[in-house]
Amino acid sequence: MTTVQADFAWFDVVQETLETTNLGDLVVGDRVNVERSFRVGDEIGGHVLSGHVAATVRVEHVDHRAHGKLISVAVPGEWLPYLMPKGFVGLNGTSLTIQTLNRASGTFEVSLIPETLNRTTFDEVAVGDRLNLEVDAQTVAIVDTVQRLLPEIVQ
Repeated sequence: MTTVQADFAWFDVVQETLETTNLGDLVVGDRVNVERSFRVGDEIGGHVLSGHVAATVRVEHVDHRAHGKLISVAVPGEWLPYLMPKGFVGLNGTSLTIQTLNRASGTFEVSLIPETLNRTTFDEVAVGDRLNLEVDAQTVAIVDTVQRLLPEIVQ
């Protein structure tokens, strides 16, 4: 963050970030989720994510429910091996648990409780929106290592 004034913040962004994320889609005044970085020694109250966006995913379906929202997103195929039901992902900077994963259709769903909707921009998410996807770096390292060292058992 380069400057903060009241409810506004300014950031420096490199070209790689604009190409990999949805930040290039934003216009002045758009709301974004911003979370402070983890500091060594802090209590971990959720999933460990690094803030490194892997790709963007497209919102396929939004189901408004009495106590929250269910969002389904389409995932680029190369990122599917790193996802699992009840695993976690980062979407637009927010750590969420994957409720269901459909490898055949390349989609997964996350449930959003009222607290998450109140504290993030997910109350504004609609079908067709692009969301930033972050996958767990430890899962990536494990899957890639297994694929490299045991290619005969990996399908």
